[in-house]
Amino acid sequence: MEPSAQGEPSTSPSVDDSQSVNRAEDSELFPSVPALNQAASNLAQIASYFTQCLPVPGYTGIPNEGQELAILPPVSTSGRPALQTSSAELDGSSLSPCVINSSGSASQETSEISGQMAPFRVFQNGASLFQGLVDRARKTVHGSADDIGWLHRTQSLPATEDGTTRFLEILDSVRKNEHKLPDTVVYLLVPGLFSNHGPLYFVKTKAYFSKMGLVCHIAKIHSESSVSKNAREIKEYIEEIYWGSRKRVLLLGHSKGGVDAAAALSLYWPQLKDKVAGLVLAQSPYGGSPVASDILREGQLGDYVMLRKLMEILVSKVLKGDLQALEDLTYEKRKEFLSQHPLPPEVPIVSFHTEASITPSVLTALSHVAHVELPVASDGNPARIPVVMPLSAALAACSQLLVARYGAKSDGLVTRKDAEVPGSVAVRPERKLDHAWMVYSSMKEEPGDQADTSQVCEALLSLLVEVAQKRRHEKAMKDE
Repeated sequence: MEPSAQGEPSTSPSVDDSQSVNRAEDSELFPSVPALNQAASNLAQIASYFTQCLPVPGYTGIPNEGQELAILPPVSTSGRPALQTSSAELDGSSLSPCVINSSGSASQETSEISGQMAPFRVFQNGASLFQGLVDRARKTVHGSADDIGWLHRTQSLPATEDGTTRFLEILDSVRKNEHKLPDTVVYLLVPGLFSNHGPLYFVKTKAYFSKMGLVCHIAKIHSESSVSKNAREIKEYIEEIYWGSRKRVLLLGHSKGGVDAAAALSLYWPQLKDKVAGLVLAQSPYGGSPVASDILREGQLGDYVMLRKLMEILVSKVLKGDLQALEDLTYEKRKEFLSQHPLPPEVPIVSFHTEASITPSVLTALSHVAHVELPVASDGNPARIPVVMPLSAALAACSQLLVARYGAKSDGLVTRKDAEVPGSVAVRPERKLDHAWMVYSSMKEEPGDQADTSQVCEALLSLLVEVAQKRRHEKAMKDE
């Protein structure tokens, strides 16, 4: 207060007495400042460590506003600074010191107040970091649980029809050498991912069809290319076959080959509707694959064990392919594509899917997937060395993982629910067959009571012919 006009001292309480009281309060209120400094320092170090090891999307670290967040200035013994802050200021977004101390140093007061408010920002950012880690962990654990079987849960899509019983009847007739496939169409087999590196893929099946007097081709596409690129190549294959033979084409696609073939019909149906008689999708991830999604999706397993980077190197560098081929099989990409390019409802479709065996004998089996020819031997014939891989064991392990994590039955890569095309005739055999069965089965003899790959393909295409005939009959009846 200012002195009176007569120069007499003020009658207000003594300043010295007030300061002595404040110093007494300081000793009680601020004894734990060093401990608070240490806690803030430890939290900042932990936050830095976690953000380096497990980055949280949207978190950019603790802001640096010119002060050391882990060190609080010591409390002045000459007096306790007065803090006048609103509730909005307490969140660290704004600090407005309104009182100047007895020495009149506003900048020093501002520095002290900012230093004292630093722990609020540290703790606030620590809470944000912790919540980000929790959300990330929850996303990782949840994985593809909401995506598996999404086609079945979409009420606007047509239901599937169970054709398993009829398929088994046809298969039994085929194994008794009762063949019904017509020679008025051409059969086009579309192999799946990495087929360029499996030279025996569908070779035995093509030879089997040729012995029955049927025209059969294998689509020589670059299977590691994107779905849209392969769809265009399949469209060109179909047109070339049709203009050369004047016969319609029946397609059978395995794995990604089925997705590629279906995309060709979706994208180019006006040009192909008079040239295609139907399509079989065998073990195809039509709705998407949880394996592809969990590897490539952000925040999933691929982030922790470098699977995404390894797959990128394998596909792009080693196999000279396009990582888009795998991305196109994720749930996000399949949902996006099918929403824009659904299959024409008039196309006869058969869906075939299986479940992998996880018996101990399978886990120790080696699959013959190819062979290497050596120079001519002494007897004049080239020597062949089989190329074997533990495909069955790997797929059995993947199948068991999908059951444990999602409760979803699969062939090791594709779940049963995601392999069924809405509106198709679905074949759901109980026989345990993994995803690579159509690749390596052609190199070995099946047990006497089991059909081989070629017989299964014949039965599936025979069922497709019946489905197409039924569709035409129903259409004719409706037109009449």
